[in-house]
Amino acid sequence: MFGMSLPDPDQLQGTLVDFALLELIRQHRLSFQPLWSVDSWAKLMIWLALNCGLSGEAGSLEHFARSLGEDITTRMRRAFFERELGDLELLVLADPADSQVLLLSQAPQDSAVLATDRLVRALERVDLLEHVTADRSQWQALDGVVAIPWNRSESC
Repeated sequence: MFGMSLPDPDQLQGTLVDFALLELIRQHRLSFQPLWSVDSWAKLMIWLALNCGLSGEAGSLEHFARSLGEDITTRMRRAFFERELGDLELLVLADPADSQVLLLSQAPQDSAVLATDRLVRALERVDLLEHVTADRSQWQALDGVVAIPWNRSESC
């Protein structure tokens, strides 16, 4: 490591805490039902706040959310609502606050990755198929991405 500058201790600690927090979210996100809902996100945030020693009262929970800040909250929410399906070479982004579920190819040079049957398998695997529109004419194929509207006739 000659010639390379090492990160300072604060930077290393921040990186470690960020990594640990995102791993904690990935390992526990299936515990907060119903999946793919704003309620599941709220339950995670309450769980985290309680485990940080705060009460479950509204003011305490609001303080927790403000204290995290926008950058951390955004990274946490993305980790909570994304799934990486390595064997299918797809990344699923399914935040119910967005109007569509996105399926991103991790192999953009291979058009077969975005084949309808593969997309359906991915949606089934992560329990999303029932939550998106069944009308495939509304599935919008873009460059390396397929955008699928949520099925808003049900409460997600």
